[in-house]
Amino acid sequence: MSILGKWRIVELPGYEDDCADMVEPAYILIEARGGAFVFGCVTGSFAHGAKGDAVEFAWNGNDEMDEASEEGLAELQPDSSLRGEISFHAGDDIPFVARPWSTSSTAC
Repeated sequence: MSILGKWRIVELPGYEDDCADMVEPAYILIEARGGAFVFGCVTGSFAHGAKGDAVEFAWNGNDEMDEASEEGLAELQPDSSLRGEISFHAGDDIPFVARPWSTSSTAC
């Protein structure tokens, strides 16, 4: 399994269950040259892509409409989950657990 792709954030350990999907379904997108993430009221993007089964990145974005930034990391686990952490400058470190984003379509 590759770390590249869109991952559904299914858990933010230490936070209420409905926190992750407060605005839209929580996810992290990891591509060869960067990515993006959304959870709660936080959005961010990064320019550094994955190497192997892990990614470390510096990100910029917003937290409740205020500028936010710092760093993050994610690593593919043996159970095919993705575990990582999003850190905020002078703030919290938010752990997350993600699973491959499964899409379905009703289109014919």
